Amino acid sequence: MLLNLHVKNFALIDEVELDFGNGLNVLTGETGAGKSILIDAVNAALGGRVRGDVIRTGSDYAYVELVFSLENEARRKALEDLDVSTEYDCILISRKITENRSIHKINDETVTSARVRQVTELLLDIHGQHEHQSLLKKQKHLEILDQFASHEAADVKLEVEKAYQQWQLCRKHLSGFQLDPEARKREMDFLSFEIAEIENAALREGEAEELEENFRRFRNSRRLAEAVRDTGRELGIDGLDGAAEKVSRALRELNPAVSLDPGLNGIYSQLSDVEDLLSSACRELSAYADELVFDPEEFRRIENRLDTIHRLEEKYGGSYPAIFHNFEQKKQKLEELKDFEARRLTAEEEEMRAREQLAERSEQLREIRKRAAEPLAESIRMALTDLNFLNVDFQIEFSELEDFTKNGRDSIEFLISTNPGEPARPLGQVASGGELSRIMLAIKALLSDKDEIPTLIFDEIDTGISGRTAQKVSEKLHVIAQNRQVVCITHLPQIAAMADRHFCIEKGLAGKQTQTFVRILNEKESVEELARLLGGAEITDTVRKNALEMKELAGKTKNN
Repeated sequence: MLLNLHVKNFALIDEVELDFGNGLNVLTGETGAGKSILIDAVNAALGGRVRGDVIRTGSDYAYVELVFSLENEARRKALEDLDVSTEYDCILISRKITENRSIHKINDETVTSARVRQVTELLLDIHGQHEHQSLLKKQKHLEILDQFASHEAADVKLEVEKAYQQWQLCRKHLSGFQLDPEARKREMDFLSFEIAEIENAALREGEAEELEENFRRFRNSRRLAEAVRDTGRELGIDGLDGAAEKVSRALRELNPAVSLDPGLNGIYSQLSDVEDLLSSACRELSAYADELVFDPEEFRRIENRLDTIHRLEEKYGGSYPAIFHNFEQKKQKLEELKDFEARRLTAEEEEMRAREQLAERSEQLREIRKRAAEPLAESIRMALTDLNFLNVDFQIEFSELEDFTKNGRDSIEFLISTNPGEPARPLGQVASGGELSRIMLAIKALLSDKDEIPTLIFDEIDTGISGRTAQKVSEKLHVIAQNRQVVCITHLPQIAAMADRHFCIEKGLAGKQTQTFVRILNEKESVEELARLLGGAEITDTVRKNALEMKELAGKTKNN
């Protein structure tokens, strides 16, 4: 059950807090007072989309918080299966909205909007102002029937969806066998050429890097030779008076002095190390100079080999692993084409088996749907009778789609006749907006019984109805509220009179800003609000008397 709604800095709302109770909770107010803003706030908390202007002018953020109590063990278990803590017998769901981001939380744990929707589907169902228009779509009819039959149909429906996905995979695989013989031969020839081209190249992993290094050395051989020559001259490789010879002479000059003063040992040792390093450098430089010979033929070989490798990389992938992977794929594809007919026949058999399995599962689902269709139609007919549909006839018509979908092959449509002697026809051809609202109310009541959703919210379910029909709708809402919590936004005094808890939504000025206020009404204030709904611009004593009488009659109805 929804215990509390807290809204802050949301559109015209500065801050309001509503404590809901059991039974029927009704919200009324003048048009434009902000009733729909509250529903928008609830939808935002439930993970719905929000407009960019929902943050109240002058505020940095908007905040909505819902607190639900847990009174059902099955519901508690379902939430725990979703890893939601039920330790404190309640769940807190909140959303903070800033200009750049939104933060959803469940019990102070940050979660995604999808996660919020998954959890709140178990706790609350909202019927918006225009949701009844969805009854004009046949796909909605199928959803309603499947939901009504969910206890029996859920597992089979999942099997149908899996069978459909498998069939789609088989169809996609089979579509790859649509080549004609001539096109297949051309593709095999081309694959054979590409495979041979890669094989003949005899590529070796790491070869390109080695060749690149040698190519750079050959291409810069003149500059390298000059650098080696000049460095050798400075070191004295050719016996000239270079650095190596000078260090050797310095050691010879210092050697006698070391015996005279041990303090020179350190300097002598350092010079010895320098001599060793210079000697080693001279040897390595000489060896490098001996190898640094430009061979035109070797240079052309390396250049041609690199051209071959780069061409293959550009054609089959940017690296040796990519070329090798491409090579293996082409060999596999060639083998498939060589065994094309046999593989095509296998693919056809697999597609046929997948289609047969899908057809079998779809037929099982159809039987379940047909068994559920009659009790659903009768339940809706009875509920519509309670909602002042006289002599109503409600039917569910089955037809078959041209091909399978993830829901099987069924197409159903709701048919209705509200006049004796008239044949049942599609809802869109018969039902008015007010009638669609009542039909949706009847369906919501039935489905909530099936799913045992603890809280139902109706946003102006009274669209297009009045008089005796409005009274019937109020009585239906009262009946629903006997087994679950109902929150209803309404303009009708008949529904407001039936409230177990009555809230009034008003709009006024707070300083220089327009603001929406919400307050709970006591018995006297509730009668005054009913009088406003009944009387319009001027509320007379007679109107107040009628309002009081309506409230008393509603009390008697609830006590019966």
